[in-house]
Amino acid sequence: MTRTPDTPNAIDVLSAEQVYPNGTRALLPVNLAVREGEFVTLLGPSGCGKSTLLKMIAGLLAPSDGRILLWRKPVAELKAAGRDLSFVFQEATLMPWASVEDNVRLPLDLAGVSRTDAAPRVAEVLALVGLGKFAKQRPRELSGGMQMRVSIARGLVTQPNLLLMDEPFGALDEITRNRLDADLLGLWQRQALSVVFVTHSIFEAVYLSTRVVVMAARPGRIIEELTIDAPYPRSPGFRVSAEFAAYAQHLQDSLLRASADEESTL
Repeated sequence: MTRTPDTPNAIDVLSAEQVYPNGTRALLPVNLAVREGEFVTLLGPSGCGKSTLLKMIAGLLAPSDGRILLWRKPVAELKAAGRDLSFVFQEATLMPWASVEDNVRLPLDLAGVSRTDAAPRVAEVLALVGLGKFAKQRPRELSGGMQMRVSIARGLVTQPNLLLMDEPFGALDEITRNRLDADLLGLWQRQALSVVFVTHSIFEAVYLSTRVVVMAARPGRIIEELTIDAPYPRSPGFRVSAEFAAYAQHLQDSLLRASADEESTL
């Protein structure tokens, strides 16, 4: 999209932190801005607060302090402002007894949309993720990669402006994961989405992102932001290019430095 000086950020995280009732500081105060139309990846080891931050952005977890605004509004006011978000979890979390189309339609059912009105939207998103011919199948009849496509379709059926994804491809084999990464970039561009994606894979972060936010643990915090200045669409050849390798090496060095700093304080 074309931005103007008045175009609001999709996300503004303003000194938001998370301290659990037992006193554990899961996340130091975070300041992060995500521009509309960006694909931002949160990268870091387990325990660094990636998923915690994502849940705070989604409104699933309230920050202990600070604020989070989506298009300059609290998340509770997002729909009233004519915008919406969807959250795709690490597991597909499909209803095993229901068909693919019934699983995808679930958010519309919960919103009170009639089946007649929902049908074309369900068909559209199933076609987008390449599952138009599998609408009547049950999840057990699908591969792991296809089940994640169903989960993504369910996230898209509400026509969100913001898509939040918590390591959705982490349990898949590398070939399937690479294919879904490429498919996701196509959906991001076609649907004009803003995306925040969580991963612990350096290679996935480089391939997908306009910007990578590097996080470290104990306590969780942002240590660096790296712009991936490579054009889209990104072909499989980008993964084996010198440019890709340089970005991956930079991120690996950042994570190693953070790990060394963490160990020195133990």
